[in-house]
Amino acid sequence: MIRVLLVDDQDLIREGLRSLLEAKPDLTVVGDAANGQQAIEQLPMLRPDVVLMDIRMPIMDGVAATKIIGQTHPTIKVLVLTTFDDDEYVAQAMQHGARGYLLKHTRSEELAQAIRVVHQGYTHLGPGLFEKAIALLQPASTVAKSLPPELIELTPRERQVLCLIANGASNREIAKALYISERTVKNHVTNILSRLNLRDRTQAALFVSDFLALLSEPP
Repeated sequence: MIRVLLVDDQDLIREGLRSLLEAKPDLTVVGDAANGQQAIEQLPMLRPDVVLMDIRMPIMDGVAATKIIGQTHPTIKVLVLTTFDDDEYVAQAMQHGARGYLLKHTRSEELAQAIRVVHQGYTHLGPGLFEKAIALLQPASTVAKSLPPELIELTPRERQVLCLIANGASNREIAKALYISERTVKNHVTNILSRLNLRDRTQAALFVSDFLALLSEPP
């Protein structure tokens, strides 16, 4: 059973999330908080596995809370959930240890799957986040120079497939999401693994996690 702590300043949002998540047999909501400070105070007692963290809150926002959690409770995974598709907040949260990012309009099953993936130690990326990260890799940048050139050379479709692999999607799920055949997905996966010199999908997911961790490091 995965223990989840909900952190959001809106009562209605917390109640809705609790209802959605407690319908999943492998998830249990152990508590909730209206801001980051309340969340941190409850950690020793509630012992959550995953904190579902809003970004913009009074008293202490999600970025500051994520930083403190990373410093004081490094085994707890933080999954950022927000209405703001803001690159700056995403980068700050990831830099301070958040393991994933989703928008609040995410479907309940995708949210539940994101919690499972993050709990397992992988990174979950909201729609378009990996593509945005790739776009930041200018050839002359310090980050780009430290990465395999094969990553930048992936086609846009291969980047989409790699993003979905990192999110734990199966070939069937990728095919459905991108409106392509499973055979085409398999071809893309084979090309991605070969080009990046990776053994399997697990290594591909870890590769993306390492890439985002490198990208979020301060210069």
